[in-house]
Amino acid sequence: MSNETSRTGDLLVRIGAIVFLVGAVGTLATVTPLLLGLDRLPTPAYFVSMLMGVGFLIATGGLLSSIAAQRRQARSAT
Repeated sequence: MSNETSRTGDLLVRIGAIVFLVGAVGTLATVTPLLLGLDRLPTPAYFVSMLMGVGFLIATGGLLSSIAAQRRQARSAT
Protein backbone atom coordinates (compact mmCIF):
# COMPACT_ATOMS: atom_id res chain seq x y z
CA MET A 1 0.00 0.00 0.00
CA SER A 2 2.76 2.46 0.84
CA ASN A 3 4.43 1.60 -2.45
CA GLU A 4 1.32 2.81 -4.31
CA THR A 5 1.28 6.03 -2.28
CA SER A 6 4.95 6.55 -2.99
CA ARG A 7 4.33 6.08 -6.69
CA THR A 8 1.45 8.54 -6.53
CA GLY A 9 3.73 11.06 -4.83
CA ASP A 10 6.38 10.55 -7.50
CA LEU A 11 3.78 11.02 -10.20
CA LEU A 12 2.58 14.26 -8.62
CA VAL A 13 6.15 15.56 -8.47
CA ARG A 14 6.65 14.80 -12.18
CA ILE A 15 3.33 16.39 -13.15
CA GLY A 16 4.15 19.42 -11.00
CA ALA A 17 7.52 19.79 -12.71
CA ILE A 18 5.91 19.68 -16.15
CA VAL A 19 3.26 22.25 -15.19
CA PHE A 20 5.98 24.44 -13.67
CA LEU A 21 8.03 24.29 -16.88
CA VAL A 22 4.98 25.24 -18.97
CA GLY A 23 4.47 28.21 -16.67
CA ALA A 24 8.14 29.17 -16.93
CA VAL A 25 7.95 29.17 -20.73
CA GLY A 26 4.75 31.22 -20.49
CA THR A 27 6.51 33.70 -18.23
CA LEU A 28 9.37 34.08 -20.68
CA ALA A 29 6.90 34.54 -23.53
CA THR A 30 5.00 37.27 -21.70
CA VAL A 31 8.01 39.15 -20.35
CA THR A 32 10.05 39.17 -23.56
CA PRO A 33 7.79 41.63 -25.46
CA LEU A 34 7.87 43.98 -22.49
CA LEU A 35 11.67 43.98 -22.43
CA LEU A 36 11.94 44.46 -26.18
CA GLY A 37 9.45 47.32 -26.29
CA LEU A 38 6.89 45.41 -28.33
CA ASP A 39 3.13 45.24 -27.83
CA ARG A 40 1.94 43.29 -24.81
CA LEU A 41 0.42 39.88 -25.21
CA PRO A 42 -3.30 39.41 -24.47
CA THR A 43 -4.32 38.90 -20.86
CA PRO A 44 -4.92 35.11 -21.16
CA ALA A 45 -1.22 34.70 -21.94
CA TYR A 46 -0.41 36.08 -18.49
CA PHE A 47 -2.60 33.42 -16.88
CA VAL A 48 -0.25 30.78 -18.30
CA SER A 49 2.49 32.34 -16.18
CA MET A 50 0.50 31.46 -13.09
CA LEU A 51 1.06 27.79 -13.86
CA MET A 52 4.50 28.12 -12.26
CA GLY A 53 2.92 28.47 -8.84
CA VAL A 54 0.37 25.75 -9.53
CA GLY A 55 3.12 23.36 -10.62
CA PHE A 56 5.12 24.17 -7.51
CA LEU A 57 2.11 23.40 -5.31
CA ILE A 58 1.43 20.11 -7.12
CA ALA A 59 5.07 19.04 -6.76
CA THR A 60 5.09 20.02 -3.08
CA GLY A 61 1.97 17.94 -2.50
CA GLY A 62 3.64 14.96 -4.15
CA LEU A 63 6.75 15.44 -2.06
CA LEU A 64 4.74 15.57 1.16
CA SER A 65 2.80 12.48 0.07
CA SER A 66 6.05 10.59 -0.51
CA ILE A 67 7.40 11.69 2.86
CA ALA A 68 4.24 10.52 4.62
CA ALA A 69 4.40 7.15 2.85
CA GLN A 70 8.03 6.66 3.84
CA ARG A 71 7.26 7.53 7.46
CA ARG A 72 4.39 5.05 7.53
CA GLN A 73 6.64 2.40 6.03
CA ALA A 74 9.39 3.09 8.57
CA ARG A 75 6.94 2.91 11.49
CA SER A 76 5.50 -0.40 10.30
CA ALA A 77 9.04 -1.84 9.93
CA THR A 78 9.93 -1.15 13.55
